[in-house]
Amino acid sequence: MPLSKPRLRAAAVTTAAVLAVGAPTAYAALDPGGDPSTTARSAAVRGKPYIGTHLYFGTGRPDGKPDVTEKQFLAFVTKTVTPRFPEGLTIEDARGQWRDAKGVVIRERSYELTLLYPKSQARAKDAGIEAIRSAYKKEFRQESVMRADEPANVDF
Repeated sequence: MPLSKPRLRAAAVTTAAVLAVGAPTAYAALDPGGDPSTTARSAAVRGKPYIGTHLYFGTGRPDGKPDVTEKQFLAFVTKTVTPRFPEGLTIEDARGQWRDAKGVVIRERSYELTLLYPKSQARAKDAGIEAIRSAYKKEFRQESVMRADEPANVDF
């Protein structure tokens, strides 16, 4: 049953009001530097300051060779990543797409590798992370390995 014009207008006004009130609260909750008295999640923040680094490894190869297999990727992690991050890491299967240097959109199976380390060790860990990226690009002839860093609070 379609809504009448007054009901439709009332629904639209209510939706706009909810979004207008809720959006600033949501953004404030995501702001790690926000005023604790105004952030919704401030009471729930636990742990110590860490950095979360996410590395994204594509598996397609531009030289026509078969895609990087799970066995090959896990061997790379054992040989190259684990010695630099023996405390632990997380690997997730992913699907991604990106535009290569020639402007072609590439869609491929990929892996997301998450590394967490104390913020105080960020400078020391950076060289190891860059070595991991370089090694993967060289070993599997990749154009890039994407890196994304974000602040985190970690509690064990």
